[in-house]
Amino acid sequence: MRNGLFTAIWGFVVWLFATLFFRLFGEYVLFPPRSNAFVISTILLLIGTAAVLWGVTQAYRRFDRSKDAPLKFGVIGTIIGLALDTFSISFHPVVFPQLDEARVIAFTAWLSFAYALYLFIPFVIQQKIARTG
Repeated sequence: MRNGLFTAIWGFVVWLFATLFFRLFGEYVLFPPRSNAFVISTILLLIGTAAVLWGVTQAYRRFDRSKDAPLKFGVIGTIIGLALDTFSISFHPVVFPQLDEARVIAFTAWLSFAYALYLFIPFVIQQKIARTG
């Protein structure tokens, strides 16, 4: 249980970082889905998200040396984040007061793909570990 709690704390920190990022900068980096900037900004956000998740997963591995640490981090982090985002999206006027409805939709689009990355990147790292050692 202790190790699961440690992983859940890492998942909470990742969620908190992303939530604070969009609370502070969401109005500057999110654009309405029908705007010209939507696709480009979303792609750039996802590239940044992938880089951060790769780095955080590698950092997590330094603390959790278990065989399936990346997979555990991806699954537990996704569970924690999705559960918390249920509330952050439901109460978006409080959590993201600067975002209008269109930007909340853009945030949700980013969020959906980000959680796919949260599962995929640890899986890729796990596969890389399995091949090398």
